[in-house]
Amino acid sequence: MNRRELLMTMANGFGITALGRVLAADSSPFNPLEPKTPHFTPKAKHVIFLFLNGGPSQVDTFDPKPMLEKYHGQPMPGANQVVSGGGIKLHVSNLMKSPFTFKKYGQSGIEVSDIFPKVGECIDDVCVVRSMFTDIPNHPPGLCMMNTGHNITGRPSLGSWLTYGLGTENQNLPGFVVLCPGAPIMGPQLWSSGFLPASYQGTWVRNNERDPEKLIPYLRGGFTRQPEQRRQLDLLGKLNRLQLSREGPSSQLESTIQAMETAYRMQAEAMDAFDVSKEDERTRTAYGQGDFASGCLMARRLVERGVRMVQVYFGAVQPWDDHSDILHHRSLAQQSDQPIAALLSDLKNRGLLQETLVMIGGEFGRTPSVQTTVGGLQNGRDHNSYAFTMLLAGGGVRGGMIYGATDDFGLKVAEKPVHPHDLHATILHLCGFDHTKLTYRHSGRDFRLTDVEGKVVNNILA
Repeated sequence: MNRRELLMTMANGFGITALGRVLAADSSPFNPLEPKTPHFTPKAKHVIFLFLNGGPSQVDTFDPKPMLEKYHGQPMPGANQVVSGGGIKLHVSNLMKSPFTFKKYGQSGIEVSDIFPKVGECIDDVCVVRSMFTDIPNHPPGLCMMNTGHNITGRPSLGSWLTYGLGTENQNLPGFVVLCPGAPIMGPQLWSSGFLPASYQGTWVRNNERDPEKLIPYLRGGFTRQPEQRRQLDLLGKLNRLQLSREGPSSQLESTIQAMETAYRMQAEAMDAFDVSKEDERTRTAYGQGDFASGCLMARRLVERGVRMVQVYFGAVQPWDDHSDILHHRSLAQQSDQPIAALLSDLKNRGLLQETLVMIGGEFGRTPSVQTTVGGLQNGRDHNSYAFTMLLAGGGVRGGMIYGATDDFGLKVAEKPVHPHDLHATILHLCGFDHTKLTYRHSGRDFRLTDVEGKVVNNILA
């Protein structure tokens, strides 16, 4: 072959390339939510995050401190009244004992506050991580850190990273669902896909509604039947894909196509998935009443149908933020104890707990000292970023164990500290990912959920 023949043969390829792009306009686009293979065999296929919004007190729930009884009303022995670290200063007033009592539960004998008796009955299936700490003791950065791995907005959420890495098993439902009765502080930033394609963002559902038609408004077309909707959607799809073939890849347009397809398919299954009235009376009674109870039951129904991650918020605007009276924790626990225990038991009885990781906790903890205000001493506790507790169950986590410890008063972590980066690294590991390799290129560098930190907490793995 001479040079002229070589150039002529190569030139023919350009026509084939153009033809391929035209043909692609009539083919089905790439589905970003198709199930994907992780780095290694996962132990958890689904994640349920029960978020106790506002910062529950660790020393009044799952981290008993007898020394608070001894030194009640006194300054902390041998400690400065200002604790600092990581650029954060915490003012410590006189110590306050817990108004609640603790009792040992299960074969493990783990102590649990008397405000969580039903969770206590499930404690042998739970890993109690008592050594959590975070960076900033304010709600917005604390919420962002627990949900996105960063103190400021703009980063993809945990659920978005999971659906990006794994896709979802049910194409008729979103891969990531957020159940919250109202908009919490930071709102959609907490379940945003950030710089990941919009296909991976969470779908917010207000679980304070009981009628499925009102839970997801405007899901059903009011003027056209499904066959007509299908034809309209197919026409829009062809036009959108033609635009893609002309202008090249567009994350925003591809996500729009995917969102429209998901919304259409949701008409067939979403109403059934969110309708808790289809559960038998015994099951509904086990979960109890209220928005959180309904959300926990919906979460089980969703993971049962293949949804990758479900996050259930207890309240919208910091209900656990008890600055004035820690006794309020009792009424909050009365609304959450039964649904949490019912969810764990229900998943276990259905054989789903072993493949579903359940996380329970808030954005930070609370001080062992009494809240000091301008008006004088009250009966509450202030924010504490130096120590808090998270509960983990199922999905490859060892049950009936305590990991880490705080000091004698529950102020700071004393043993085996766990940062949210470490927690996120462990979650990704259980879902089959090396957290350092699940990355997305943005603005010239590779980003990941754990930023440049995070270590898997291997000792809690089953």
